[in-house]
Amino acid sequence: MIIESSRSISADERAARLVSAGTAWADRIGADARSAQLSYTVKGEGEGSVASRITAGRQVFFVDEPAALAGDDIAASPVEYALGALISCQIVVYRLYAQNLGIRVDSISATAEGDLDAHGLFGLDDAVRPGFSAVRLDVRVTGPESDERYAELHSAVDAHCPVLDIFTNPTPVTVSLTAN
Repeated sequence: MIIESSRSISADERAARLVSAGTAWADRIGADARSAQLSYTVKGEGEGSVASRITAGRQVFFVDEPAALAGDDIAASPVEYALGALISCQIVVYRLYAQNLGIRVDSISATAEGDLDAHGLFGLDDAVRPGFSAVRLDVRVTGPESDERYAELHSAVDAHCPVLDIFTNPTPVTVSLTAN
């Protein structure tokens, strides 16, 4: 199922939800610091030529490749989803910290571009990494605040955005294979 848009909410409703979530988490973590440790599990199964059906909690979505990369082009590619994850995490954390810092944001949008050299993907040059060699993220906010206040918000977001952290810092990954 494709969802065209999330439901529209007012700035007051968004603020109330952000404050409520922040208060609940602060109370939960204050009562038991171990409750701050979260674990996410996402599962996938191969479908079609090179597509994947991904299940994340109650959500199901597809990941594919364009025809030039042997895909059926039924969904965004894995690297496009990675850029989308970066953008969406930035938007969430901008809204969270705008609320926490009392900074009004009337609108927010972002664009991410990533450079990938297919030499690495296809094993044509082992000196070329298969992932992004560079990522450019452009976040745009509108509102009545000064440039200094938005710079303060930007700093807070960059310091606390989990997906930006994944992109900018090495994360230990353990890979196992079970065959047959």
